[in-house]
Amino acid sequence: MNEQALWLGYQLVAAALVALGTVGFLARRNMIVMFLCVEMMLQGVALSLVAWGRYHGTLDGQVLVLFVLAVAACEAALAMALALMLFQRRGHLDTAACFRLHEPGQEVQLVEQVSAEGELEEPEPEPTWPHLPPAGVEPQRDPEQEAYRSHV
Repeated sequence: MNEQALWLGYQLVAAALVALGTVGFLARRNMIVMFLCVEMMLQGVALSLVAWGRYHGTLDGQVLVLFVLAVAACEAALAMALALMLFQRRGHLDTAACFRLHEPGQEVQLVEQVSAEGELEEPEPEPTWPHLPPAGVEPQRDPEQEAYRSHV
């Protein structure tokens, strides 16, 4: 097999990896799947760089791949930290939930979600969490609950 045919095969596989990663990134809403698709695109670019280096008979492609892999490792670490933070706060990894992360009092336009039937879905209501009173202030007590607790 001559060198140009080998180079063409590598480039076709690299283009397929980048295309599949792009389709997966645009079609999915789960953050982990989206990050895996970005990693697939980076691997396609790395394969293309190695193929170019082999075709030209230099090690330049392999050196650039080392930098691409270092960037991919940093990106994966940051992505996992962001995904864990989002999962702890929201309980799911849906990217539409990222639009609800904002400062209090700041206006944010949410992306409208469309169901399979074509109807607009209402966003989930924000949960209300109990708040502790400030230090030194005694909380108000319900007299009915106090009477119930004294009998039990």
